[in-house]
Amino acid sequence: MTDTALLEAAASSKAWPFQEAQRLAKRLNGKGGKGKPDGEPVLFETGYGPSGLPHIGTFQEVLRTTFVRRAYEALTGEQTRLVAFSDDMDGLRKVPDNVPNKEMLTAHLGKPLSRIPSPFSNEHESFAAHNNAMLRAFLDQFGFDYEFVSSSDRYNSGAFDDALRGVLRGFDAIQDIMLPTLGEERRKTYSPVMPISPTSGEVLQVPIEVVDAKAGIIRFVDEDGSVIEQSALGGMSKCQWKVDWAMRWVALGVDYEMYGKDLTDSGVQSGKIARVLGGNKPEGLIYELFLDENGEKISKSKGNGLTIEEWLTYGSEESLGFYIFPNPKSAKQLHAGVIPKAIDDYWQFRERLVEQSLDKQLGNPAWHLTRANERMDGPDAPGAGDKLLVPYSLLLNLVSVLGLEATPANLADYVASYTGAPVEDPALLRLIEAAVNYNRDFVAPTLAKRAPLGGEITALQALDAQLEAASADASAEDLQTMVYEIGKDEAHGFENLRDWFRALYETLLGSEQGPRMGSFIALYGVEPTRKLIAEALAKA
Repeated sequence: MTDTALLEAAASSKAWPFQEAQRLAKRLNGKGGKGKPDGEPVLFETGYGPSGLPHIGTFQEVLRTTFVRRAYEALTGEQTRLVAFSDDMDGLRKVPDNVPNKEMLTAHLGKPLSRIPSPFSNEHESFAAHNNAMLRAFLDQFGFDYEFVSSSDRYNSGAFDDALRGVLRGFDAIQDIMLPTLGEERRKTYSPVMPISPTSGEVLQVPIEVVDAKAGIIRFVDEDGSVIEQSALGGMSKCQWKVDWAMRWVALGVDYEMYGKDLTDSGVQSGKIARVLGGNKPEGLIYELFLDENGEKISKSKGNGLTIEEWLTYGSEESLGFYIFPNPKSAKQLHAGVIPKAIDDYWQFRERLVEQSLDKQLGNPAWHLTRANERMDGPDAPGAGDKLLVPYSLLLNLVSVLGLEATPANLADYVASYTGAPVEDPALLRLIEAAVNYNRDFVAPTLAKRAPLGGEITALQALDAQLEAASADASAEDLQTMVYEIGKDEAHGFENLRDWFRALYETLLGSEQGPRMGSFIALYGVEPTRKLIAEALAKA
């Protein structure tokens, strides 16, 4: 049973996953019905091309689709499924740069990915099987709830045969849709159905003639010039990409699929083809693509971006999910510089969640992350509290002062001293390790402490004197007040507190921005902070 309050809040929520869910519910229920016929689960799909390894784009598409799926369940109480579809009947067009045994793969160019030996080992029966296994391991790593469906299994088993017959029956109408979108040379060889050569085993880009749509018989000229008449069914052919996408929607009964802006035109053509096949284009969202720090489109071949492995080296799964959540129709820059803020913002939203009314919770990314993946971010997960005791930004400031000699162990010791208890929260332990990694690779190489100038010198001297006189158990708030009062003292000549804090960051920490100084002093320690001040004053 669906909780009534949740259902009512979901029906009026303006959060984008609920907006998507509301559109889908209206489509399925708009004519007086309730969901799909016979109580069949509503089907969400994500697609994957197994010519390469899964990456951060794969993660974001599955995660965003899951956001909508869970929102739909909350809105309607209906059952859903998520299919991760691998297009492993596609022909290998070029050999990837990051694989072994390139010569072997070159000999199999043009063949379906599922019929090419794996270049990695004998563990998997094909190149596609290896990459499919990587995809499944990747999705399982993040605890996604999905069903894996292989294109080659569907074609080879005959599960797509009825849909293929529909393509052959609608052959001329599909040609009328596709040919105007193609260049003159491509039109000469284009066919909605690509036969698989009985001699070479390659997926052929050749015109075909439909001999008997009901029986699935086609005629074409093979690579050796011979005229071949054979079945298109049972894995003997493969549809062109846009036709294949439409056929899949209709054959599987897909209700929702999102895709990137670069596939906008493909979605339009596939939607038209789906109608020819007696179905409809699913509901879905067209999302913007990731950009690098220079605002350029991320390219795997250029390597100008951030991999998911890199994000997890410097951050956490939930922070990546949080960063991905907002505004999917707006482009996002994806580089290491966005990680610290994403982590701290995530924990602020998470802390806020328990105090919010239900309607506000539905707009909180932390609510959606918890629903999307209980293993990653659930209320019962180990260490999944509602508050992070030490912000990531403060960990970074501390580790930057400790320098390259900092280790997760000694950083944890500082945190334990600050909090008064051993660090046992797995989330905080992961972030301590991530902070050490981030400092090593991004902070330490750029740090440059400057000498204090003018009134900054007297202000630092005053701070040192007050720290010397401070009680051993001075709280972070007491220390923060001390810093404030020194900055407001007109004798030091600061126009505003911002100038005073910037001076502290630049002279003591070597950066333009920094933490609440009271929290930093409490975490780092009064005497070590006095040593930083002495080193700064020695430069004056």
